[in-house]
This record gives sequence, C-alpha cells and structure tokens, in this order.
Amino acid sequence: MLKRRQLLTKAGIAGAAATTTLAAPPVIAQEPIRWRMQTYAGATLGQYVTQPFVDAFNKAADGEMVIELFFADQIVPTGELFRAMQAGTIDAVHSDDDSMASPVEVGVFGGYFPFATRSILDVPVLFEQYGLKDIWKKAYADAGGVVWLSAAGQDPCNFNTKKEITSIDDLSGLKLYTFPTAGRFLAQFGVVPVSIPYEDAEVAVQTGELDGMSWSGITEDYTVGWADVTDYFLTNNISGAWIGSWFANEKKWADLPDHLKQLYMSCMEGGHTFRNQWYWGGEAKLRATGDKLQLRTVPAKEWKEVENAAIKFWDEIAAESETKAKVVQIFKDYNKVINSAGFPYNND
Repeated sequence: MLKRRQLLTKAGIAGAAATTTLAAPPVIAQEPIRWRMQTYAGATLGQYVTQPFVDAFNKAADGEMVIELFFADQIVPTGELFRAMQAGTIDAVHSDDDSMASPVEVGVFGGYFPFATRSILDVPVLFEQYGLKDIWKKAYADAGGVVWLSAAGQDPCNFNTKKEITSIDDLSGLKLYTFPTAGRFLAQFGVVPVSIPYEDAEVAVQTGELDGMSWSGITEDYTVGWADVTDYFLTNNISGAWIGSWFANEKKWADLPDHLKQLYMSCMEGGHTFRNQWYWGGEAKLRATGDKLQLRTVPAKEWKEVENAAIKFWDEIAAESETKAKVVQIFKDYNKVINSAGFPYNND
C-alpha cells in the first residue's frame, strides 16, 4: 500500500512538471537585422576601402545585425545610389556625393572638387573644425529619405595615362575616366571626360576607348590593375584628397537601436583610420619603389595655370547658390590658413 501511494505521488509530481513544461511559451531565436550596403568601389578596391568596416561591424554586432556588402554597380549603377537608398532598395552606401548624383546642393563638392584639399587629413578637418559637417547634415535632411553619417578623405586625384604628359597642352584630347565635377573642370584644358561603369575602365584603356584615368592616386592604380594597362603617372594632381561619405536610408537608421547606431559609427571611424594609413603610405611607397608606371611632372610654374583656373571655377560654383557660396568660402578660409602655415602644410 505504501509503495502504491509513493508511486502515485511521484506520478502526480511528474505530471505537474510535464504540464508546466508544455504550457511554457516556446523560445524563438530572433532573426538578425539585415542591411544591404553598396560601395562606389569595385571588388578589388572595395576590400580595402569598405570591407574593413563591414567585417568589423558584423563581428562586433555578434549576430544581432548583419551587413551584406555589394560592390560598384552590383545592385544599381553608381549614379542611381541616392535614389535606390532613398527608396529602400539599398540600406546604406559608401560613395561620394558627386558620383551618386545626390540631388543636394553640396553634391558638387563630393569626390574631387578642384584644389579644395591638399592631403587626406584635410577632409576630416574641414568637416569637424570648419563646419562642413553641419552643412552636409542639413542638405540631406532637407532632401529627405537619406541620412548623411560621416565624411572622410582618401587619395589625391592624379593622372595615369598611356600618353606621356609633360605640359598642360598634353592634356588636350585625352579621353579620361573621371568624376563628374572633375571632368567639368578639366574640359577647359581639352580633356574629354568619359563616363562608363567602374569595372569597364581597365578594358576601355586596352581597347582605346580611354587614354587613361583622372580618378585616383597611385595606390589605386596598382591595387586595381590600372598600372598594368597605362604607362605614365602624373605627379601633379587636381585635388589632394577624395571627399567621400557614408549614408543610410533614413527610416532604417531611425529604427536601429541606439547601441547599434553607436557601434556602426565606431566601426566606421575605425575604417577611416585604416584608409588614412593605407593611402598615405601607399602613395609614398609606390612613387618611390613602384616599377610599373613612369613618373612625370608638369613644372610647378606651368601647373599654376590649372590652380588659378580652379579659383575661377570656385567662384562660378559659389554664384549658383547661397549654400554653395558658404562651402566655397570655407575652402578659401582653410586654404588661406594652409598657405600661411608653411611646411609641412604646404610646399613653400
């Protein structure tokens, strides 16, 4: 009798436990937040300029959020990046305002605005110390649908060509792959700007559709293979640093938890630091030791004509709107400081 009661008691306890277990709600693993990002850069260059951010963020997010990176033109053409991001086709973008045809007044200053900068560190200084950050934020807020997050510098805009350039006259007739505003500026010297998909540029040189590029510094020429299809590198540049930015779809950014926003920004800043040293060191090393491109230089006195033309170009842009005039004035103020600072801020 005692054994029977003990058995019934144990059975009752087990039954209650089973009922409790069955009644508990199932635990469902939450799916990570997923974003699609597209960069202006092709796959080879993208692994240095955008991939480090994506890898760092995905690792630190620990499964809570995952960013999938797409390279130049893989989802949409670079010139359609703004509209695609605004529509939510793409969640985030790394590009310059100029190439992605941002419908904002500051768009003309993205990429390579002639002689606005002399080195890679000028870009963060201009944004953080001279007020460009607030101007860019407002411009994109007014456009709607896209949030501007940060800007950073990269390499200068030199020339790598099949033809030897030793004077300004040698620019005339050259068919060059370049940025929209840079091409608009260079056209006055006889350059023929050619707009083609990024990944087609190398083959276009081989077929004669292009004579070269005015798109980057020497680091990119060697990295992406352009040094294999061109012969000369002109050490003169039309801008000391690319102005590129990071953007996100406005709603997707607003919906992110604050801690993921902070993580995103931190990893992005880490990417800026990586590019600073990668470009700065690469430009020096490849000029000094690179064996694929022959270096050429237009004498400084002659190149001064190009620099003077840039000042006139600035004034033409400034006359287009109050916002553009404000940005141009910042460039002028900063250049005045640089010109007065002496070495190493300028070559005087």
